[in-house]
Formats: sequence, C-alpha cells, structure tokens
Amino acid sequence: MTLISEPVASFSPLYEQIKAMILASLQASEWLPGDAIPSEMDLAARYAVSQGTVRKAIDELAAQNLLVRRQGKGTFVATHQEEGWQYRFLRLETDSAEKLHLKNRFLACEYIKADAHTAQLLKLKVGDPIIRIDRVQSSMGKPIVFEEIWLPEGRFKGLTLDSLNAWAGPMYAFYEGEYATHMVRAEEKIKAVLVNQTLAQYLQLPVGSALLSVERVAFTYGNKPVEIRHARYDTSDHHYDNKLN
Repeated sequence: MTLISEPVASFSPLYEQIKAMILASLQASEWLPGDAIPSEMDLAARYAVSQGTVRKAIDELAAQNLLVRRQGKGTFVATHQEEGWQYRFLRLETDSAEKLHLKNRFLACEYIKADAHTAQLLKLKVGDPIIRIDRVQSSMGKPIVFEEIWLPEGRFKGLTLDSLNAWAGPMYAFYEGEYATHMVRAEEKIKAVLVNQTLAQYLQLPVGSALLSVERVAFTYGNKPVEIRHARYDTSDHHYDNKLN
C-alpha cells in the first residue's frame, strides 16, 4: 500500500507578514534612519489589520534594534547618528570604566578587485571592484586599534581618503549619512594573535605582543553583507565587552 502525503501549507502569522512589509519599506528607504514611521493606527489602516497586530510587529523590530520607541514621541528608524547608538557595534571598553573616545586616522583608501574570500563574504564575483581601507584609532593619543576594511565599490562610489579623514564620527554613521547604508547586524570571529612587524609599527607595540583579532561581516537590510572589517585591538588597558541574552 502506497501512502500519499498531503502537501503542507506554509503559514506565517499575520504580525510576521506585517513585520516583513515594514522591513520592505525600510529597505526601500521609504523611511530613512532617524525618521519617524507612521503611527500604529495609521499602519493598521494601511495594512488593513488590527492595531495590536501592528504593535506586535513593531515590538519585534524594536527588539532587533531596527526601530526605536520614544515615549510620547512615537517610533523611529534606528540610526547610528544618534548618541548612544553611534558605537553600538563597538564592544571595546576601558578597564577603568571611563568612556572611550577614539580618534580616527585613515591611512589608505584604494580600489582593488575582490579575491575569492572577499567575494564570498560580500556575495560578489571574483574580480568585482571593491574598496580597501586601512585605519588606526587612538585613545588619549595612544593607538589601540588597527583595522582593514573592505567595501563593495558599487555601493560606495566616489569614496576617497580625503572624505574619510574629513569625517570625525563613527564609520557606520558615515555610511548612513553619505551612502544611505544602515548597518543592522554583524557576525564576528574573535581570537588572540601576535603583533607582527607591520602591526608593531601602527600600534607602537613590541613584536610578539598579544592582540585581540576581531573579524566582522556587517549586514544592511535584506541580510545583505556590505562590509568586512578585520580589527586588531591592543587590550592592555581595554577589554572586549559582549553581553549575551
């Protein structure tokens, strides 16, 4: 006897469908970072659903740090321009618990072709044009971070070393303001490494000293990878703070 299985219908809760619609609007730049989105009542009318369904969708997006609720003001698109969110992806903190102030010095900004590894991470083709950036960050006059950054050239056309060095704030706020690219999540790999001759020069450390290596791929809306970042941190007076929920 042969059993014929019934096709299983795919089902997505209504609030998940509304969440996907709001995400599509964010991805299409209907509401830009820092903008207020329509009220729950207006969105409920727009999507022909209950206000409670919209509220649940917004609650999930707020929990994912894509939207920010402000009591008495409404709901806003998260932005790296806002104080308190500017360094949301930076986990480096001082051992003394003092606020960390980093000063940028960009060393290089060159246009190159993607190798196999970079192309895979950025979902590009081998040989596609990309931008490679070198940066040193200092605290209290002491260099503590050396970074190599890779970006898809198509999204960051016209980027130059001069424009980078003219920017005093965090990189993600720069991407957002100048290139309409908002980072929403990142994946990192962390390990201990030793200082080589090049890093010794940039970080003013003896060869063979210990560093913390953090390799990050950052994503914008639609789960699109738009930045690779390889940072080496001098953690002599700092630590990498990661809160797990």
